[in-house]
Amino acid sequence: MPAPARTLKLAMGTTAAAVALGVTAAGSAAAGTTATAPAPAELSAASTADLAQRWAPIHYQDVDQTGTNALGGRSDYLAAYDFDGDLDARNNWENTGNHALAATAYYSVLETGTHWFVTYMFFHPRDWSDSIFDTEHENDAEGVMVAVQKDGSAYGVLRGAVTVAHTDFFSYTPAGSTWGAGAESIDGTLQTATNPHDGLAHPVTAQEAKGHGLKARPGYDIRGDGVIYYPAGRAEVPEHPDDRDVSYRLVDMQAAGGLWSQRASTSLFASHGTFAGDGGGSCGDGGISCSQNSANAPWGWDDGNDGPGRGALATDPAGLAANYFRIPEALDRAYVNNPY
Repeated sequence: MPAPARTLKLAMGTTAAAVALGVTAAGSAAAGTTATAPAPAELSAASTADLAQRWAPIHYQDVDQTGTNALGGRSDYLAAYDFDGDLDARNNWENTGNHALAATAYYSVLETGTHWFVTYMFFHPRDWSDSIFDTEHENDAEGVMVAVQKDGSAYGVLRGAVTVAHTDFFSYTPAGSTWGAGAESIDGTLQTATNPHDGLAHPVTAQEAKGHGLKARPGYDIRGDGVIYYPAGRAEVPEHPDDRDVSYRLVDMQAAGGLWSQRASTSLFASHGTFAGDGGGSCGDGGISCSQNSANAPWGWDDGNDGPGRGALATDPAGLAANYFRIPEALDRAYVNNPY
């Protein structure tokens, strides 16, 4: 179970399900294990939240405090896309310094007869710079998709992951995975580490400061100051830019009133899958310019050099996995649950 919140840290919200995964689930879901029991039936909504919680990354966030647009490091903190209490994405840059940035990540779960695919999105109100050679833009959303094979246990076995770093995807497999390189090369090993809040092994990801590209650690890592975020069911605010134990909460993108249901909102999105963002406030002061409408939601993520196409990482992860990886086991690409 998650440890109690520290008294100096502001915590907001709870997950849909507590992290109360038993010893059996922990043992059977460890990366690289194999079982022969039949695959479980389609998950309920509560179980979907549990599955997302089970495989949510331990997340390393590098922090840079240089320059006025860094806000002393706050511009690198994870936040909710509606952290300022409204659904106007065009005022997020200006509001970054005026509201608590409580750690939130978003997820969606897609299921086939043989696998689960969980996509996680991490949001920042600013993609910022302190160099005249870089651009800045309002809003930033990058993430990771993890692929889990059903093996008869409650939470399956972790097989692979694909991360989003700007307009490039990177693929990883954990130690002992049966998956290999397909149309795309394997970019590294997906490390796992024990989450002290639930005692289970979770994948480990990391984001760079400023531009927030995301890879499996140590593709990116904390260099100097940084925050380590743990999936522990509470949306905490870092106490300082070098806080190494901050809980984040998970929010279902497909929930009623959630991010997917807001996809037609013209105040939140400039076009399908692209967050709105303008040049207001100090955006552009730290770089050569401020670009507009430059951040994408998961159904807008795209590596233009790779197949199968824009948004597929979230909307057709089975198809993307079949393209990116060599998968020796059966891979059912017919979805029993695809909310997209």
